[in-house]
Amino acid sequence: MSVTFAKGFSAAGVAAGVSAVKGKKDLAVVANDGPLDVAAGVFTFNRFCAAPVQWSRKAVADGHIKAVVLNSGCANACTGEAGYRQSADTAAAMAGLEGVDAANVAVCSTGMIGDLLPLDNVLAGVKAAHAELASSAEAGELAAEAILTTDTKKKTVALEGAGYRIGGMVKGSGMIAPQLATMLCVITTDAKVSAEQARKALGAGVETSFNRIDVDGCMSTNDTVLLLASGASGVEPDEAEFDALVAQACASLSRQIIGDGEGASHDIRVTVTGATSEEAALACARAVAASNLLKCAVAGNDPNWGRVVSSLGTVPEEVAPYDPNNVTVDVNGVRVCDGGKPGAPRSDVDMTPREVHFDIDLGEGEQSATVWTDDLTHEYVHINADYES
Repeated sequence: MSVTFAKGFSAAGVAAGVSAVKGKKDLAVVANDGPLDVAAGVFTFNRFCAAPVQWSRKAVADGHIKAVVLNSGCANACTGEAGYRQSADTAAAMAGLEGVDAANVAVCSTGMIGDLLPLDNVLAGVKAAHAELASSAEAGELAAEAILTTDTKKKTVALEGAGYRIGGMVKGSGMIAPQLATMLCVITTDAKVSAEQARKALGAGVETSFNRIDVDGCMSTNDTVLLLASGASGVEPDEAEFDALVAQACASLSRQIIGDGEGASHDIRVTVTGATSEEAALACARAVAASNLLKCAVAGNDPNWGRVVSSLGTVPEEVAPYDPNNVTVDVNGVRVCDGGKPGAPRSDVDMTPREVHFDIDLGEGEQSATVWTDDLTHEYVHINADYES
């Protein structure tokens, strides 16, 4: 159902001629038809953040957005003042059609860094997409399709609360690392919430989902996650339930990114328990999940736990105190490392499932954290070696 699952939203996806792939749907619009226009956003930490990120940060700062324009095929990143003007012009085009101020329109782009948009195509695409705006499930699916780049499938979510709904779409497959991932994400709700409540829920939801996935350790210039609230249900939700559902939506969408990692043959869950703090557990999980050696081992169905402990050992003691002689590592339920030394034979581990679970116990405390990643295959290299050409 995507972004149109929640009441008060319409969407469209069209082929605007932004992508190099002829006829590909590459421009989406999402409109908040109200009665509220509450919004919150979380963006990349990359210092080379793209023009649309710069524009949308300002647009959402007051907690209100009426519409979003998203394009695939060109990131409009590292394009200077000319690129920023393109984002402003794109927002102005949608704003004119909606009868709102350009500052109430967010803009998102994804694709090749260092190229300006084919602006005439974008503006014509905005007009065409606006003419096709609809609140149907099909319209939401077309929007979800139009934002894809190297993705192999649409990624959407639809959840129901007590009298209200949450829907969403995301794109992301490669250039994925903690502190967001290469992704554009729009989450919608018809709950009646304040801008502060939306910001709080989104920030917490992103922290335990999009900030805890890592396909290839590369942070994008364009990451954007937006939460839009129409209030069309008329329901003021229980705050705890609303926060939990937003977090669930973020978790589902981020997990779908891992499931579609570029060229991946395994989804890898790294869970660290027994830490003195959540921060310590997270630092250890991220260190293991970032290991290209481990990713390659998993691609070859090799439960090489040496790659786990060697990465774990790079986390400074002041960040994560533990005694290596107390650490255990389980791979798909088999304890291959027991107290910092060999446990069960590696041959006991079944590596054929799509999901591979590394469970690490530091034996030091009560806190835990989980990071999801993918294996590293020949196909990943092929996709990225040929990306520009």
